Amino acid sequence: MKSPICDLLGVEFPLVAFTHCRDVVVEVSKAGGFGVLGAAGYSAETLEIELNWIDEHIGGLPYGVDLIAPTSMAITDDNNTPEQIDSMVPREHQDYAAHILAQHNIDTADIYDNQRTGAGGFLTKNKATNIIDVAFSHPIKLIANALGVPPQYMLDMGKQHGVAVAALVGAKEHAAKQVDAGVDVLVVAGTEAGGHCGEVSTMVLVPEVCQYVEGSGVPVLAAGGIIKGRQMAASMAMGASGVWTGSMWLTTSEAETSPVIKEKYVQASSRQTVRSKARTGKYSRQLRSPWTDAWESEDAPQPLPMPLQSLVSEAPLAKVTKLAEGGHEGARQLATSFVGQGVGLIDAIQDTRTVVREFMEDYLTAVERMNASLED
Repeated sequence: MKSPICDLLGVEFPLVAFTHCRDVVVEVSKAGGFGVLGAAGYSAETLEIELNWIDEHIGGLPYGVDLIAPTSMAITDDNNTPEQIDSMVPREHQDYAAHILAQHNIDTADIYDNQRTGAGGFLTKNKATNIIDVAFSHPIKLIANALGVPPQYMLDMGKQHGVAVAALVGAKEHAAKQVDAGVDVLVVAGTEAGGHCGEVSTMVLVPEVCQYVEGSGVPVLAAGGIIKGRQMAASMAMGASGVWTGSMWLTTSEAETSPVIKEKYVQASSRQTVRSKARTGKYSRQLRSPWTDAWESEDAPQPLPMPLQSLVSEAPLAKVTKLAEGGHEGARQLATSFVGQGVGLIDAIQDTRTVVREFMEDYLTAVERMNASLED
């Protein structure tokens, strides 16, 4: 295919796959797309292990890394002790989370006992620098930052190593700041996206940003609810140079997603997601369940700023998932995770290469359909 993204990343097809699973990264790149490892939650040491494994299995094909180094966060450096961070989380919030679990017959005595205190997987300044150094010590072709303008260190290292720096945006004004900062790729994510997302739909946001950056030389990857190749064709027609996808890889056979969550994804409709601050402190889209409903009720405490809300939600949800996998019915009902509205287009668990192949075929069919509309 002819696309600035293909040229920039050295791929055959401008399908970018964001995933937390290294196996999916490798399989997507081997199938002609571009795998990106979501590195949120990794330490420098564990990321080194993951990237070494990818290097050993990907056969020299291109791949990338995605980090979450927010522009604004309640904890911005590493000077806070675990005890200080714990003191920032009101007991009211943890009690409310425990109450939700108790209503579903789950023992809550130990849910926060072994929680890892810190930034909840989001990178504070010093940690971001260490993680970035690890990423650039490997042959990555792209590094992306979510939730704000990439740290200047990331931008400088990208130029030094010839690695494209991407940033996710959910509004035109965000795109303007990213272009001014010097990013190489914009990932324009509509509200349909899983995880952190804005409030403007993909169908509106993509052409709005493409029109704004026209002539800047900064290519756009469309994101948000994209599961089928026909949606990529529509995105290209709106000015994008490719697509950034996430939810569609959660139900692949290689994905490390809990089997219980995979089953719920396959059964879900596009209306069964909710956009809420109650998971991380910033708006993110996730599968609706009694857990998410409880946080949307009038009785719920207001979500804390990032990353403190994650210190309320992640430990209980980890226990919920573990119990659900063991057959606990109350936990199965509560089980939830990040996913976009495109979940309604997912109806089976398939291996990654099959997902890529069917996506490509659907794209070609859609392009042929559009070309046919121009014939006499």
